[in-house]
Amino acid sequence: MSAVYRSVSLIATGLGPTQVIYSRPLERIVVNEIHQPGPDEKTDSAAPLPRFSPVITVLSSLILLAGVIFFVWLQMTVPYLERVSAPERSLALVVSHTMYLESALKDAPPWKRVLFEALQGGANELAQVTGWYRELADYSADPLVQVYFVILEAEGRRLDSVRRQVEAWEQGRDPFPTFARFLRAGYLEPEPDASTALTLQAELADMLPASWFYHRLAINIAARTRDDTLRSVAERALAERAGLLLERSWAFLWAWLVVMLLGTVSAIVLFIQRRRSSFLAVNGASLPPPWRGRVGVLVLVRGGALGILLAFGLIFVGVGDPLVGALTIPVASLPLLILAHRHLLRPAGLGFRRGLGLWPTPAGWRRVSVVVPFLLAAGMVGEWGMAVAAEAADLSSHWTEWFIEKLMWGPPSVLAVSLVEIVVFAPVFEEIVFRGLLFATLRRKFGWIASAGLSGAIFAVMHGYGALGMLSVFWNGLLWAWAYEKTGSLLPGIAAHALNNLAVCAALLVVFR
Repeated sequence: MSAVYRSVSLIATGLGPTQVIYSRPLERIVVNEIHQPGPDEKTDSAAPLPRFSPVITVLSSLILLAGVIFFVWLQMTVPYLERVSAPERSLALVVSHTMYLESALKDAPPWKRVLFEALQGGANELAQVTGWYRELADYSADPLVQVYFVILEAEGRRLDSVRRQVEAWEQGRDPFPTFARFLRAGYLEPEPDASTALTLQAELADMLPASWFYHRLAINIAARTRDDTLRSVAERALAERAGLLLERSWAFLWAWLVVMLLGTVSAIVLFIQRRRSSFLAVNGASLPPPWRGRVGVLVLVRGGALGILLAFGLIFVGVGDPLVGALTIPVASLPLLILAHRHLLRPAGLGFRRGLGLWPTPAGWRRVSVVVPFLLAAGMVGEWGMAVAAEAADLSSHWTEWFIEKLMWGPPSVLAVSLVEIVVFAPVFEEIVFRGLLFATLRRKFGWIASAGLSGAIFAVMHGYGALGMLSVFWNGLLWAWAYEKTGSLLPGIAAHALNNLAVCAALLVVFR
């Protein structure tokens, strides 16, 4: 079930490849007159309505509805821990690195600690990761999961709970009696025997992998036996790993600040030039689009239904295959793009490159360089505000929502395929479908705010995240719809989407891999 879940989640958010190369320059495009049909182009009113079979339309609607219901059912019924293939290994990495960073921040200069916590959040990390391990301990019988959970309980000074668990382990099977001795020496006994402690340190090094859990337990055993040499060695090893993680995290924080600075400059430029209607024009896609709203809905329903059938076929042919998973998005998108080209764009004398503004004019490249930093910064500010509000309300995202296993454990070939999928395929295809087709079709009936909100809500739900994750996706969807509305091009949204995904991947690779 977990492999099917991951495959369905993968294709649920990305539909539609495109093949576009720029045609003629459009230097004098303006926002309110982005595309004027030529004498040989059919306008919306002149284009005849395509004939769609009612039977096929109803069948397509049922298939699409069933696919959406199945996806939502998966989100509601599949436990978070079944959405990853190796939750024990993955959570150990996440928690160990999180607590290393917490340790480094305690020893950092006050100004650096305050700045880091203000921008990255100052939640009680120990309480949060203990909750994650409590969930995993109820799910998994892995002995390491159990001992890691009790170490976190001990670090949180819940010693009564630790004592009860240790007493139960002492009556259990190996390796639990040995783990009980470790915990007693590290947290419960007032002063263990020194010779016994040396033996425990040797056994500890053999039984626990090098991690924050191992270092904290080794430090506590050494401290309680007053073995300053062993304590110094363990503390130095912990500090080295913690310092490296802090350096990497600090580099990302500076990159965040640089993007914010560039975004602020872009916002100032946009504000100054706001009265120039042509300033934001990147290319000539018109909104509302030249196709009828009814035809657009029929194309989305039929294309979506065919895409679901193709996607599920690929899933069951190659469950767990990274290459099949990456190719599922463009293959499943093909019917929708064929139908869109045939029934929406070609009747207006357009292709994807002009109909969706996928290639800027010469002047449009400069405008893209202004809009994209603004989109990135606005997205980060919104997500930061959500994080602050969530912390105040004691809410958090589940770790499985942002931890991408194939980036962590995959060989170079899988890593390369995954990066292409996440940084190239997903941004291009999602923007074409959700902004270029869905948002644009809604614009035939509604204003841009309502259209952006509705398309953004569908975009967020189809990602399958929890509440905070969906709010983040929804916010970015609004920004990218605004960019399409104002620039007449999907390119700024695609670029911002790709850079956002690249930043997430880079953070995971640098900090965790």
